Amino acid sequence: MENSEAMALSAALLAVAGELTQRINEGVLARGFEGIRPAHGFAFARLAPGGATVTDLAAHLGVTKQAASQLVDEIVRKGYAERRPHPGDARARLIVLTGRGWACTRAAEEAAAEAVGAWVALLGEREVRALGGQLGRIAPYGPIKPVW
Repeated sequence: MENSEAMALSAALLAVAGELTQRINEGVLARGFEGIRPAHGFAFARLAPGGATVTDLAAHLGVTKQAASQLVDEIVRKGYAERRPHPGDARARLIVLTGRGWACTRAAEEAAAEAVGAWVALLGEREVRALGGQLGRIAPYGPIKPVW
């Protein structure tokens, strides 16, 4: 593959990722979840499985603990998450999604399905499934981090 082709492919993937992030965020806002930004969605993805500490969240987002702490303060203030005692570390606090946070996460899943539905309408379900399989083979393992 020529350098220019590789650059064009890179640009296309970045554009698709940016558009998808925007469409999901717009879908969440349209469903009545106010004050949500894409960064919140990336945090919710880490908090959803069972909560996380601020340190865990900072590593997941690729930000400082101070930045993660500010984000946690914001989502707690907005009612999307709450701080609980950590079951295994008396010094730490576990950040978990509230019912509102879970509802917002479900709204993001619905918005993602709508966005991918547009791809299916354009390419067909078989091609979109194949694309998903191919991207899964080359995607890095680990947390999905925002591009800041």
